[in-house]
Amino acid sequence: MAGNTAEPGATVIARTAKLLGAFDGEHPRLTLSETSARSGLSMTTTHRMLGELVEANLLSRGSDHRYSIGRALWELGELSPLSLNLRETALPYLLTLYEATAENVHLAILDGMEALYVARLMGPRSIPTISRMGGRLPLHTTGVGKALLAWQDDAFLADYFSRELERPTKISITSEPRLRAQLAEVRRSGFSQTHQEMTLGNTSLAVPVMGRGGAPLAAVGLVTHTMRADALRLVPVLQKAAAGMSASLLELMDREGTDSLT
Repeated sequence: MAGNTAEPGATVIARTAKLLGAFDGEHPRLTLSETSARSGLSMTTTHRMLGELVEANLLSRGSDHRYSIGRALWELGELSPLSLNLRETALPYLLTLYEATAENVHLAILDGMEALYVARLMGPRSIPTISRMGGRLPLHTTGVGKALLAWQDDAFLADYFSRELERPTKISITSEPRLRAQLAEVRRSGFSQTHQEMTLGNTSLAVPVMGRGGAPLAAVGLVTHTMRADALRLVPVLQKAAAGMSASLLELMDREGTDSLT
């Protein structure tokens, strides 16, 4: 038994990762039994580890006896290159984009087979969306996702389309030929758009934030009500923001001598 525990084959780090992995956007606050069930750890191990993590301020425990991510873990997360490099560099351009449109503004990166949202701005006029900072959504049903997917190589696309694709709404496109045709149009036009494919009534427009070598570093997008989705007006504003982000991020990468933002 690794680490002298009652969890056969599990190291301390592996058990901690399982326990912390029980928390996500759908489950930000958990009871002891919920944490045990979602992590796959025994109640005894879960209870002991939760106590240790609370003592270290990595988790917090509310008066309702539910656990949530703690201040110390949040502080550590803010030291990630995604925060220090990507988000902080992109933020001035995202603010300018919001000021120009008053719509939901998103910044996402490719992570595995999903779009990981690393920044989000919204205001009183912005329509509700299901996206959240730190959340993940499908590539084929979101504007930022299609902007990221369009520039992936043949091997990636073959792997992606070998999976069963989610269909969040009745309008979501899951046909490989139709999606491949859309991705070709994204590469031709330089921007992507989805109409009610993630949320009914919403349209998203996005453009890639290009790096060197023809692959996007990220994608920046707007989500608006379908009735006011004017691509002729919004796409040039998006492209200007993306170009500024690209130049600033490449300069940062050169200065730090790295080829990755993560």
